[in-house]
Amino acid sequence: MKKNPRILISNDDGIDAPGLMHLRDIASHLSDDVWVVAPVDNQSGVGHCLTLGSELEYTKKSEKVFALNGTPADCVIIACTDLLKDQRPDIVLAGVNHGQNLGDIINCSGTLAAAREGALQGALGIALSQGINYEKGTDVFWHTTNGYAVEVLQKLIEQTVISEGRNPDIYYNVNFPVCPRNEVSGIEVVPHQRFYRSAFQHYPSRNDGKFFVAIPKTPSPMHKGYDFHSLHLENAITITPLSLCQSDLVEVERLNRKISLTKPE
Repeated sequence: MKKNPRILISNDDGIDAPGLMHLRDIASHLSDDVWVVAPVDNQSGVGHCLTLGSELEYTKKSEKVFALNGTPADCVIIACTDLLKDQRPDIVLAGVNHGQNLGDIINCSGTLAAAREGALQGALGIALSQGINYEKGTDVFWHTTNGYAVEVLQKLIEQTVISEGRNPDIYYNVNFPVCPRNEVSGIEVVPHQRFYRSAFQHYPSRNDGKFFVAIPKTPSPMHKGYDFHSLHLENAITITPLSLCQSDLVEVERLNRKISLTKPE
């Protein structure tokens, strides 16, 4: 990794989200070549959706800052293949998301999709999220992210790029706990927890006959050594390596031994 890497920032909360402002400041401690391409409006929960068959356009908001009328994945694609095509980003940072991205939720997260698309485009992709307590509705501990994100990113870049050489199939999900900075217990590298069923459910609206798709409560049980437990019960900053290769290679081998085609005689 070069000393002054080109960094692309995107998110799913939109160009005016507070977390994007915090991430720009964080990235400025890593490089002076920082670009932003983010959705015009909130795109939370869109996952890796792409805007296909419809025209897109971007607006220049300021120097190196653009808003796109598309999804987080659209933003990264347009940045890498058009705006920054002459010098593609070395790192794609996504976030800082307003709320944690843990467990099965990563499958629908636009924040994770931006980091994933960054990795697909050849960059080091890292998603960052600041956890919040949805049930209590307390203030967001942005100072926790701001206090540790630079150090976490420096250590992650050191270990995944400089020391060992980057694995292009891996991108990373980082979450900061719901607590003041001085109560953070440390960093834990953990897998994401799979639950028996999805945390998303039908959620009734106060308006007759209408409803939401939502997460009514934190799923349980939270298993020790996984992201939900480490973030919520141990106040740890969590790092979860994720793979672009979604094939279950063990199952590929097993089924190859068990399944074959019966050829006609």
